[in-house]
Amino acid sequence: MMLSRGAVFLNKVEICGVNTAKLPVLKNKEMRELFAQMGKGDLQARDKLVNGNLRLVLSVIQRFNNRGEMVDDLFQVGCVGLIKAIDNFDLGQNVKFSTYAVPMIIGEIRRYLRDNTPVRVSRSLRDIAYKVLQVRDQMAHRFSREPTLEEIAKELAVAREEIILALDSIQEPVSLFEPIYNDGGDPIFVMDQIRDEKNQDASWLEIISIKDAMHKLNEREKLILTLRFYRGKTQMEVADEIGISQAQVSRLEKSALGQLRKHIQ
Repeated sequence: MMLSRGAVFLNKVEICGVNTAKLPVLKNKEMRELFAQMGKGDLQARDKLVNGNLRLVLSVIQRFNNRGEMVDDLFQVGCVGLIKAIDNFDLGQNVKFSTYAVPMIIGEIRRYLRDNTPVRVSRSLRDIAYKVLQVRDQMAHRFSREPTLEEIAKELAVAREEIILALDSIQEPVSLFEPIYNDGGDPIFVMDQIRDEKNQDASWLEIISIKDAMHKLNEREKLILTLRFYRGKTQMEVADEIGISQAQVSRLEKSALGQLRKHIQ
């Protein structure tokens, strides 16, 4: 089945120019018949199963709408997960196809998001993290409780600190605008819970004092300080821009800074 990059607009998704809102919805009996035909090598039955379950992919990708990814890209990745689910589904298991397919689609999308995260993590560190998760589940089943980091470290023969670093490395970045609480009014975001050590009251007062002191300088002195400390220009660049020598810029700059200190104090 060939999938081209589609356009996604709310519940309308176009793939190869076809609106998925018009795609067929397969009943359970039809699904079983198509799986039986596919088991005999019928590729058309496989394509019908894919087309008949594309809406399942659409329902899954809605969970990932706030990740900043293109929705059509997530849809493409979800389709890969769907195809894997179709190819590996066993009719002998007493389970609905959607129950089997959804975790596979979600897993495929999560792998895509993990591998395309802006925070690059080494493959070896990721491998340790996945081994830790696997061993943790095994030990939890064996002990009937959550294992400690020390127990996992001993099982894997890996330092405790390395396990912590590995687990941290696969955590997805959190947006500063991620809501963490909402009581029906204005939500509280992550950024609201982060303390800014720099922008304290003393810093704000100092900024206000500097602005007030700047008004007491003449126009040339204000221009020199603005070019030097707000726009990051060198003394030579400032000299070229206002048409005086670098020595004059240096002298005026020192004089202006001296006046600022005097007014602030």
